[in-house]
Amino acid sequence: MSRFIVEEFGNYQVCVVPMDGFHLSNRVLEEMGLRDRKGAPETFDSTGFVSLLSRIRNQRKDPIYFPIFDRAIEESVAAQGVLYQDVQLVLVEGNYLNLENEPWNQIIELLDDSWFLTLPEEIRMERLVARHEAFGKSRADAIAWANGSDQRNAELIERSSRTSRISVEVE
Repeated sequence: MSRFIVEEFGNYQVCVVPMDGFHLSNRVLEEMGLRDRKGAPETFDSTGFVSLLSRIRNQRKDPIYFPIFDRAIEESVAAQGVLYQDVQLVLVEGNYLNLENEPWNQIIELLDDSWFLTLPEEIRMERLVARHEAFGKSRADAIAWANGSDQRNAELIERSSRTSRISVEVE
């Protein structure tokens, strides 16, 4: 969705800052016994993400570098994103921007606005399965992941959506 917003603004200075860059590495998730929950709130460096947003909010005199998640390798890559001083609009993407537990609950104070985007359930599941297949999962594994870990995360996200100022259904 962010890319459509960026296209609409044309040459207006926009930077997208995705939460996904703060996925913990697969090695760390394996050590923690959370590899099968990748994508759940506890599988992110949430404190690091909150720190980045605080820095964006309060310190814009120098470029700010941030990690980007690379689906091809299923890992985050440091300093792949950069926010320059002249950027006028920062779009923060993430599933857990409205969670009430620490440290996620600090995020809402660092944002000017919060929008919750939803998809019809069939389309959401269809896209999840297709994405998992595109990055190497068998169809059966993709469906199992979408109905398991992804579904539990979606239910948590839906419950936290009430704090968003605007809710938009997209297709």
